[in-house]
Amino acid sequence: MDTTGTVIKCKAAVAWKVGSPLKIEEVDVEPPKANEVRIKMIATGICRTDDHVIKGALTGIHFPVILGHEGAGIIESVGEGVTELKPGDKVIPLCIPQCGKCSSCLNPHTNCCLKTHISKSQNLMPDQTSRFSCKGKIVYHFLWTSTFSEYSVVPVDAVAKIHDAAPMDKACLFGCGFSTGYGAAINTAKVEPGTTCAVFGLGGIGLSTVIGCKTAGAARIIAIDINSTKFNKAKAFGATDCINPLDHTKPIQEVIVDMTDGGVHYSFECIGEIETMKAALESCHLGYGTSVIIGEAPSAEQITFDPVLLFTGRTWKGSIFGGWKSKESVPKLVSDYMENKFNVDELVSHTFAFDQINEGFELLRTGQSIRTILMF
Repeated sequence: MDTTGTVIKCKAAVAWKVGSPLKIEEVDVEPPKANEVRIKMIATGICRTDDHVIKGALTGIHFPVILGHEGAGIIESVGEGVTELKPGDKVIPLCIPQCGKCSSCLNPHTNCCLKTHISKSQNLMPDQTSRFSCKGKIVYHFLWTSTFSEYSVVPVDAVAKIHDAAPMDKACLFGCGFSTGYGAAINTAKVEPGTTCAVFGLGGIGLSTVIGCKTAGAARIIAIDINSTKFNKAKAFGATDCINPLDHTKPIQEVIVDMTDGGVHYSFECIGEIETMKAALESCHLGYGTSVIIGEAPSAEQITFDPVLLFTGRTWKGSIFGGWKSKESVPKLVSDYMENKFNVDELVSHTFAFDQINEGFELLRTGQSIRTILMF
């Protein structure tokens, strides 16, 4: 049945308020307007950022909302003016858009498009209306992606067309987790061959960072997590050393400095914890160490540190979506995966049906999963 131009009724996981489990509801999804596409979602991953919203740790999000930002699907229909995409195309919604026109998009040194949530709210579509409703109420968008719905409407600036043969249950990882961690090592830190790296946090993003460090030729990769069950996976991806801070009496940064003759060349914080960010910086060698913040901290958090850490030559950087210009880079990353240039399959620890979404979040919160993929 041709659904073009009609309202589609489908299942979505709605977050009605802070602190409540997601609820599978029937929602109405309107057709795409000009420069928008409607996507039939095939697979979506569960990321800690979604959980931050559920717990109320991120400000500026309007409820009720359909979360999800790590998905892969197929174009169902396109709005007026869309020429680069057509029904049937396999695509990934992009949590960091690439408009190609703003000062950031035109600058080769950043990927932080000024249409992203860092600059402007993405609770509504660009025309400041929603394409979702449920029980007669407006339901808000999240990062313009809202992949926790069988159908989602996304601006064309936030969609990347990918390889026709890409397996969707793996391709969705390129919408956030893998691209973010891998790119932080390759693009942001620019890890050099023969160097030593420390990766704090071994979830999907942390393990993707390990893959990036290994690909870049790091000679030593130290993986840090308070959950030792993740160490075998980290070693399989290229970690040479694994450390559990709970096994030591002194701060983990001191342990790392001692075992690396003064500190690492590169460190990566993949959790979003203020104290871990400082520990990662302090684990870097003075004079030349670079620390990269990847994890997103709760909105109310503030960080303080001894400025001597930077005065003595360390570099502190942030990385959003791995530094990739999303529309042009994600298709290339997926194609590289299809050519076996790296393996992301082992990042998927669980695959559930979509209606098991709350079980997936519980696995995340208890540290039992790397990435849980939901299939529609």
